[in-house]
Amino acid sequence: MRVAGILLVEDDPSVRTALELALTRQGHSVTSYATGEEALDHIRARRPEIAILDVMLPGIDGIEVCRRVRKLDQLPVILLTARGDDLDVVVGLEAGADDYVVKPVEPRVLDARIRAILRRAESAASDRITFGDLVIDRGALKVTLAGKEIHLTPTELRLLLELVRHPGQVLNRRYLLRAVWDHTHIADSRLVDACVQRIRAKIEPRPAEPVFIHTVRGFGYRFSPP
Repeated sequence: MRVAGILLVEDDPSVRTALELALTRQGHSVTSYATGEEALDHIRARRPEIAILDVMLPGIDGIEVCRRVRKLDQLPVILLTARGDDLDVVVGLEAGADDYVVKPVEPRVLDARIRAILRRAESAASDRITFGDLVIDRGALKVTLAGKEIHLTPTELRLLLELVRHPGQVLNRRYLLRAVWDHTHIADSRLVDACVQRIRAKIEPRPAEPVFIHTVRGFGYRFSPP
């Protein structure tokens, strides 16, 4: 795989150095900082391909960095969270993070997550799918609703495409987790739920009463266009 331009933000010098060295050995190009403010300046000056943000940063924390990035950009984001801190995970996913890795970080796991996200960003077929006012152009990685462009992250787009490929069928969370995130641990199913919520907020006329993506309680989600 091509070299990825990674932004790593971690305030612990030893952890930052270890991760930077490990990711560099995996063939990535890594730029690292200790604060959220430095990260935002870097993104504005030279956009990376993916950002890895520690949740607990001095000043602007990783979740707030992710939230600010999402207002302007669909840059893929992975959060580094403390073990067992479910609140950080939930808030981070709601802020728009694509994935999370629990500390202490195993470099091989982090590298696998990075490569999975990059594959999602690159995997698009050259065709258009139309469901009423909703148009998905997989070649251009573009989604429009009633003629207005909808900005989705690569992960959001991949999940939407996976649902669209099976119209009317119920896809369970385990299947979606494996197909979109390359994960197999069912405890990570909240990634699916949070991503569906973000997609609904962008494509549904009334997210609380979805017409495209329906929840099937106890099973998963079904794409059923009106």
